[in-house]
Amino acid sequence: MAEKTENENTSLDLIKWIIVVAIVAAGVYANSYYSAESLLIRTIGLLVAAGIAGWIAAQTARGRAFVNLCLDARVEIRKVVWPSRQETTQTTIVVLIVIFIVALVLMFLDWGLNGIVSSIIG
Repeated sequence: MAEKTENENTSLDLIKWIIVVAIVAAGVYANSYYSAESLLIRTIGLLVAAGIAGWIAAQTARGRAFVNLCLDARVEIRKVVWPSRQETTQTTIVVLIVIFIVALVLMFLDWGLNGIVSSIIG
């Protein structure tokens, strides 16, 4: 019995994905067909079509898994300890100093190698 339900869900999911692809294709075609219309109207139409397609896609097994992944990621982002303004400023200054030192080292290395090659060549 579970196998029959799983087959029905798989075929229903396939139909939903076909509908999603059809909505997206219709949105792309309508956007190019009505290119003379206002950009605002076309944008609103595309956003509505994308919302409907996204809602239908979220009703499938993979769509639900993606929505759960996004919700879990949101929870994890809330757990992150973000640096303070002072820590960010100090880290930025350290990075800029290191970049300047590396640039100087590379400049002197290039200058020295250029001198060596020039003396060998002639």
